[in-house]
Order: sequence, then structure tokens, then C-alpha cells
Amino acid sequence: MSNVVVIDHPLVQHKLTLMRRKEASTAEFRQLLREIATLLAYEVTRDLPLETTQIETPLATINAPMLSSKKLCLISILRAGNGLLDGMLDLIPSARVGHVGLYRDPHTLEAIEYYCKLPLDIGERLAVVLDPMLATGHSAVAALDRIKDRGARAIKFVCLVAAPEGIKTLQEAHPDVPIYAAAIDSHLNDHGYIVPGLGDAGDRLFGTK
Repeated sequence: MSNVVVIDHPLVQHKLTLMRRKEASTAEFRQLLREIATLLAYEVTRDLPLETTQIETPLATINAPMLSSKKLCLISILRAGNGLLDGMLDLIPSARVGHVGLYRDPHTLEAIEYYCKLPLDIGERLAVVLDPMLATGHSAVAALDRIKDRGARAIKFVCLVAAPEGIKTLQEAHPDVPIYAAAIDSHLNDHGYIVPGLGDAGDRLFGTK
């Protein structure tokens, strides 16, 4: 699939397998998601530009690489996106944070917005949009619609598990947005859940089921 990056690092795959197990506790699921998020952040930020700056080590003065002035914004699609957000902030603590609140209509599976708060200068930042599951793709498309409406120009979408149907939906609506995923699973079932998947990420993350 074009414009899709599957992050198949052994640690990511190992931790994802542990998360998929139905017997994984809420605490274990939450910790593993945070750990995977940090590893995903490492890959998603791989192409950030660097510039050299002069520093003094205890032994010498050198020109050393540092991130250039590229600004970042991590945008969580509530509520499950917060599980990825925490781990990414561990690695990128200076990033600004935005939130988009959506819920899925149980009958139409369409995304309904109830909250949206983004930095005012979102157009000057790389927006990294976070949602553990890319299932039907409706929530992702709705979130990206709103983020672009507020001026975002450079966007990456990060998920843990994606379904082919969700990838197709997102790419048709936003072909300019690259997708980063730890796994692409088989298909969606009749209820719009990813198979084999890992269940409802929000419920498992917050222990609400």
C-alpha cells in the first residue's frame, strides 16, 4: 500500500502481541501501549530536519546536530488516542498537544464531533495525529477534515493496528497523509471491529469493559 509505513521493529511486534492477548490486564495494556508509542514516535520523527550548533563538551568545542526549528503538535483522537499521546510525550516533551473528540454512531458507524482544541499556529507545525485503531476510517477522516480546516498542512497519522478498509477510506479522503502502523490486520467484522485486532482499545486502556 502506498504511503503506508508498517513499523515492524521486533520490540514493537513483541509488545503488540502481548497487548492482543485477551487476558492482558488494564495496567499491562496501558503500559505496553505507552512503551509502543515511544517506539512509534522514534520512527515517525525519523525525517525531522537537523541543524548544527556550537557547543562545549568538557573537553572541546564542537559543531553538533540538534533539531532545527521544526515545530510539532501531537493530536489525540479521544479517547483512545491518549494512550499513544503519553508515550510520545515521554520522547518529545516540548511538543504542543491538541485533542479531537469524536464518537462513532453505533448504527451508521459515522464519526460525530463533540470536542476540538488545537494550537492556534497549527499551520506552522507538523501535526502527528494519534488513534490506536484505524478500523472503518471514518473517525480518522473526520478528525483530519477538522484539523485541515483549522490550517494544518503537514500531517502524519499514527495508529497501532489498521484494517485494509480503514486504510482505503483514509487514503481516498486524504491521499497526502502518510499512515504509520504497527500492523495491518485481516478485515473488519460486521460491527466494524478489526479482526484479529485487540478489541476496543479505549475500553481496554481505561478498564471500562
